[in-house]
Amino acid sequence: MNTQTNDQLKEQVRQKYSEIALQDKETNQASCCGSGCCSTEVYNIMSDDYTKLEGYMEDADLGLGCGLPTQFAMIQKGDVVIDLGSGAGNDCFVARNETGETGKVIGIDFTEAMISKARANAEKLGLNNVEFRFGDIEKMPVTSQVADVVISNCVLNLVPDKYAVFKDIYRVLKPGGHFSISDVVLVGDLPPQLKNAAEMYAGCVSGAVQKEVYLELIKTTGFKNITVQKEKPIVIPDDILSNYLDEAELSNYRSSQTGIFSITVYADKPAEKTCCSGDCCN
Repeated sequence: MNTQTNDQLKEQVRQKYSEIALQDKETNQASCCGSGCCSTEVYNIMSDDYTKLEGYMEDADLGLGCGLPTQFAMIQKGDVVIDLGSGAGNDCFVARNETGETGKVIGIDFTEAMISKARANAEKLGLNNVEFRFGDIEKMPVTSQVADVVISNCVLNLVPDKYAVFKDIYRVLKPGGHFSISDVVLVGDLPPQLKNAAEMYAGCVSGAVQKEVYLELIKTTGFKNITVQKEKPIVIPDDILSNYLDEAELSNYRSSQTGIFSITVYADKPAEKTCCSGDCCN
């Protein structure tokens, strides 16, 4: 049984992603989301290809994502966008291309090394409406009802208290605002060795919850129009899994119905009703 507290788990993630901030992209891509359990496979396990998106900056792409939330986020010119777990700024810079000069993008990350890297990248690009704030995405350093859109890429699965994150997303969104979040979820139960391995936790797998639980958390928070915009299976190479499973366990895992998936989820915060006269508020 894993007896680690939420704070201990978060500190493991913080330390691991501080290390990742100092690694090159190739090292991050060749491992399970940058966790250091290097694979001999040459493909990227989790993330999608950003290189064709306007606003893409190679120095900000650490290969840590598991989707393209900005592609589905319906960002408009002038929008205020918040990126949760902004890393080196990759999604923020793509979002800035969508919001234009009249909008604003706020990246939030609890790893100081990532914040430093993102700010340096923003400086290189000369952007004055993209900022990076150090803070916890469960208690964002942002006033309420400020964002039109919230995005995040392969981050919420790393947070032990996901309900707290969705509650704070609800708080910072304007009425009628929405989010588009790419994340990792499970179908079926992972072997205990994978769930309890700290490296896999920081590598976007063991922190994931069941897909049905994830979607129910969103609904419970009060969001509407919940839609899975994209879903794809995540195939972890055997040379990574063999660090945690023996041959028989690996065979059983491959033949089971258990799956790890990347999903991109959309949901709306309901717009506030404005009363006029008669029965318009009923």
